Amino acid sequence: MIYRFRVILDNDTDEDIFRDLEIRETDTLEDLHNVVTQSFGFDGTEMASFYISNDIWEQGEEISLFDLSDDGSARLMNETSLDSVVHEAQTKLIYVYDFMSMWTFYVELAEIVEETEGNDYPNLMFVQGQVPDTAPEKVFEADEDDLYNEFDDEIDLDDYDNLDFNENWN
Repeated sequence: MIYRFRVILDNDTDEDIFRDLEIRETDTLEDLHNVVTQSFGFDGTEMASFYISNDIWEQGEEISLFDLSDDGSARLMNETSLDSVVHEAQTKLIYVYDFMSMWTFYVELAEIVEETEGNDYPNLMFVQGQVPDTAPEKVFEADEDDLYNEFDDEIDLDDYDNLDFNENWN
């Protein structure tokens, strides 16, 4: 079977920037990484990871291009087939390329179709938008429903005699 993906660049512009790709379900995430980088004009030499995602694009388990873990336990792209992480019930991945620039993409399985004889896979089906020269800036914000305030502990820092250092010392 052939997986058809839409890969969307996470950006803050009015222009949609995406690529529609076809790839065999038995290909690896490394194969998908290669076609994504090529279709967006990257050289593919930077570190990258896929993250399994849910329906609201929350980042889940990481699948890396290289194992940088201390114990060698990282899940790797070249050992992970597409059909083992993406299927009709699990259609979304987040892809991050170049951790210094944080190019971030939403990867969604749009369709599963029969292989067409005579077609080469992977296949770039459609291109929309131009990739900017630099990665869109990321804004990291805490959730607004976070009621915890680390500085709201009612301790008077100017009252040194009542700070009880000995009692609270680790």
